[in-house]
Amino acid sequence: MRPEVIKTMTKTLQVFFGNPSSSHKLGRSARFAIENSRRTIAKLLNVRSAEIIFTSGGTEVNNLILTTVIQQLKVKRIITSPIEHKSVLETSSQLFKNQGIILEFVKLKSHGRVDLEDLENRLQNFSFTTLVSLMHANNEIGNILPLKKVSAICKKYKAWFHSDTVQTIGHYKLNMQQIGVDFASAGAHKFYGPLGVGFAFIRKGSLQKGFIHGGVQELGIRAGTENLYGIVAMAKALECSMQYLDKEHSVIEDLKKYAIFELKKAIPEVQFNGLSDNLQQSIYTILSISLPIQDDVLHFCLDLKGIAVAQGSSCLSGIGLSSHVIHTISEQENIKNKTTLRISLGRTNTKKDIDALIIALKECINTSNSL
Repeated sequence: MRPEVIKTMTKTLQVFFGNPSSSHKLGRSARFAIENSRRTIAKLLNVRSAEIIFTSGGTEVNNLILTTVIQQLKVKRIITSPIEHKSVLETSSQLFKNQGIILEFVKLKSHGRVDLEDLENRLQNFSFTTLVSLMHANNEIGNILPLKKVSAICKKYKAWFHSDTVQTIGHYKLNMQQIGVDFASAGAHKFYGPLGVGFAFIRKGSLQKGFIHGGVQELGIRAGTENLYGIVAMAKALECSMQYLDKEHSVIEDLKKYAIFELKKAIPEVQFNGLSDNLQQSIYTILSISLPIQDDVLHFCLDLKGIAVAQGSSCLSGIGLSSHVIHTISEQENIKNKTTLRISLGRTNTKKDIDALIIALKECINTSNSL
């Protein structure tokens, strides 16, 4: 977390004690802090305060939106892609199995790019209401979706459009009114805020209630006492991220460019997955690589050397599941029987970190090859 965010969160912990739903002074003070945070976030995204709903993070938002849209907007079909976050894929699968929703997957072009022509063909040949759910930036390979184009296609055929924007909110200037999405997801830890808190953008008037019951918090859409301290810190984190965006974007993008160049020089056989090495078509904070070895413990070797990388989504790495994203694009990319790593870049990283990564990578590869 940013120092400013830690300071804000600590102060909030010291000052606010009341339940935001209580009518007494302590409760009203807590409620004011939450609503002020809601206004801050709404202003940064150019939306109404009532369109921001606080949650525990992006996974909850994806579950919330897909489930409630099906229930309340008479949606009969979901169109998504096979490389979405598991919270979208598994929720969609459950809706298909339990509620008879038609589930379709848009075709992928080379490098894991979404085929927009196929999306349009699917929309124009279906008369029932559809929800399109496609992420803005892939959380493993970094591919960026042209949101405005997809939004225009969805509007043309009167389909609802949800985008998992967890990777991009706080890293790009997203004007939700201009982009035209109906629903979006965010998680605070992706823009240097605290873990376990996030928010949904839900276009006003589209949804009336949520799937967690037992309270009227969050405009009746998300029951349960709000995470006051996390929410206030999240608003501060997004405010800071937007304030420093231009400078940090430039620095991190230069760092990614340096990493690509140095990796190619040090390990000529390295492959970049998806559009990861395309600075115009991938998010500047993610670099996904495949290495010419088979080693399931390479990331552990790097960990022992003080290098923290992942082999896929952090949400699944703890239970040993392989990356469905890499598996899906492996035929196109010719990356079968290779080891894949996801390198995340942030505002505190430097070229020295990249140099240390490459030295450690070469040492781990040499060790693996000698076994």
